[in-house]
Amino acid sequence: MMLLTTAPPPDLSLSILTLTHSSSSPNPNSLFRSFTLSRPQFPSISALPFRRPRALPASSATLLEHLPEEDWDSSNVAQSDAFDFERCFASTDLKHLASPKLEVRELDELPEQWRRSKLAWLCKELPSHKSGTLIRILNAQKKWMRQEDATYVAVHCMRIRENDAGFRVYKWMMQHNWYRFDFALATKLADYMGKERKFAKCREIFDDIIKQGRVPSESTFHILVVAYLSAAKGEGCLEEACSVYNRMIQLGGYQPRLSLHNSLFKSIVSKPGSSAKAYLKQAEFIFHNLLTTGLEIHKDIYSGLIWLHSCQDTVDTERMASLRKEMQEAGIEEGKEVLVSVLRVCSKQGDVGEAENTWLRLLRLDAGLPSQAFVYKMEVYAKVGEPKKSLEIFREMQEHLGSVNVVAYHKVIEIMCKAKEIEIAESLMADFINTDLKPSMPAYIEVMNMYFNLSLYDKVESAFSQCLEICRPSRTVYCIYLDSLVKVRNLDKAEEIFDYMQSNGAIGVNAHACNTILSGYLSAGDDSKAEKIYGLMCQKMYDVDPPLMEIIDSFLSLRKKPDKRRISMMLTKEQREILVGLLLGGLRIESDDDRKNHMIRFEFSENSSAHAVLRRHMYDQYHEWLHPSCKLGENTEHIPYKFSSISHSYFGFYADQFWPNGRQMIPKLVHRWLSPCVLAYWYMYGGYRTASGDILLKIKGSEEGVQKIVRTLKTR
Repeated sequence: MMLLTTAPPPDLSLSILTLTHSSSSPNPNSLFRSFTLSRPQFPSISALPFRRPRALPASSATLLEHLPEEDWDSSNVAQSDAFDFERCFASTDLKHLASPKLEVRELDELPEQWRRSKLAWLCKELPSHKSGTLIRILNAQKKWMRQEDATYVAVHCMRIRENDAGFRVYKWMMQHNWYRFDFALATKLADYMGKERKFAKCREIFDDIIKQGRVPSESTFHILVVAYLSAAKGEGCLEEACSVYNRMIQLGGYQPRLSLHNSLFKSIVSKPGSSAKAYLKQAEFIFHNLLTTGLEIHKDIYSGLIWLHSCQDTVDTERMASLRKEMQEAGIEEGKEVLVSVLRVCSKQGDVGEAENTWLRLLRLDAGLPSQAFVYKMEVYAKVGEPKKSLEIFREMQEHLGSVNVVAYHKVIEIMCKAKEIEIAESLMADFINTDLKPSMPAYIEVMNMYFNLSLYDKVESAFSQCLEICRPSRTVYCIYLDSLVKVRNLDKAEEIFDYMQSNGAIGVNAHACNTILSGYLSAGDDSKAEKIYGLMCQKMYDVDPPLMEIIDSFLSLRKKPDKRRISMMLTKEQREILVGLLLGGLRIESDDDRKNHMIRFEFSENSSAHAVLRRHMYDQYHEWLHPSCKLGENTEHIPYKFSSISHSYFGFYADQFWPNGRQMIPKLVHRWLSPCVLAYWYMYGGYRTASGDILLKIKGSEEGVQKIVRTLKTR
């Protein structure tokens, strides 16, 4: 029996399909036996207590914790790095923020008794109802209700902390011809929504204010930035917080409070180095604002900015030296974080002298040597061609710390493999495997590359077999093994491995794998199989190596076959079904002004294990449709969390069905498209499994569309 617990508004609603199953079968059909439709429940949050953070002296405990390990392991991010919402949401700051005064007539000041009675009834009735019922009640009052009446009801809802009801009343007001923009009301409502951390609704009102040609108040800017920062795992929230912060200064001309500067900066440096380095300009902008407004600059601001500079691929050593000089002039002693950042730069530049001086300063601090300092020192000596010295540092690390982390093992194994020290690398690899540290995949990749470069193809196969026993499948490992099979002309096994890579969505094939198997077929004179691989590469728009292209051109010209490079762009049946599933899960399509060409925006969560696999699969699945700026080089393994397709008219059907007028909708014919494949990708992109085993699918659209999906699933 279906349970409908949401009454969505007339336009759009966000619902969740709860799919309960008792079978563990992987068959997608078996996942959808019985289900309920419900709206997610958000806890009601009363007025937040505001506390001004105390000033942080230079000698206080470290505010900013850094993770200078780049892309080593995202699981190393400490929970303590999560943004602390309450610490920066300071009441004394907010009390002095400029905000317009909202004046509303009291109920007893109204002359008509009937109007007072109706408004009193609405104030009592509306907060207790869900969205759909609330809108229907308001629609029944259209004949007599005017802006002053609706404003009174909205303000009353805010007074009793029913801010969601006040927001719905406000949005209902805007749909009527008698509505006149009320800056004070919009500001007050935006501030309340932001204090409850409902940044989407706060941002909606914020944008309405700007569309009216007004500049939001300082309080709205401040609260919206903090609301975004409070969403510690929200996708894109830090980018939005930075955008609003910048507009606060550039558009509003406001001077943010010290707590806001510090909180935004902390959120930036709390990210892992590989992610944080993209925010260097933003961090410099925050530092500049602190400097020009005469606010206190905490020592961790200096440390964090130096750390961000050390994370860059090309380090601005002059800027780092300038920051260190400013720290000295301010009487701030360089701490462990700064010295480790300097050591990191030395590892990139191979500066042994500076590295040794920095190492001695770290020893004098008597604050304990961090593990990454040993790793950077190993890199310094590897950079200047002294791998044995790097090994000595690794052994010293084992003695000093008592244990070695996974990053250090990865680094020393990498150094030994590049130095082609086979026995040492194998010994270290054996020790590493015995420690049960994870992940071990990077170490296996280094060892297999060493074996391949030394033409030890039997050892490549042995390492490949060991890797599969303890690691998740990796395309890089499979590609190395495929290269070795083609080198020894074991084409039958190579074909088997290539087919498996192609059929496994977690692995997939790329241009390198295709060129490898293509070269094997061409060298063996198997033109028919080579032509098949060439056709796949043309379909996926992979670049064919020039020497191979010359051979292909020659035998195609002899056979007078058409050039497969000139093919029309069309989606396959599988691509169409996947696209429908992703669109139901929230995938965005952007259209140009004339709605002739449309672009698909693929966005994946960094915190979802399902998305970690799905994003690679989607990158491979739609490779031929990707924008050139989103296509990676052959030596790049990391797939970005955001990429987009080219702008093409072929996506017009999906844009009209799912995103008409730029708003997400449920198509009228959606019941015809709910195949097992569509449901599976909908679940992977926009759903999750609860601890009890239920599957939740998010869907945004009208009540009619949601009900149609439910009825269709019940018949399956």
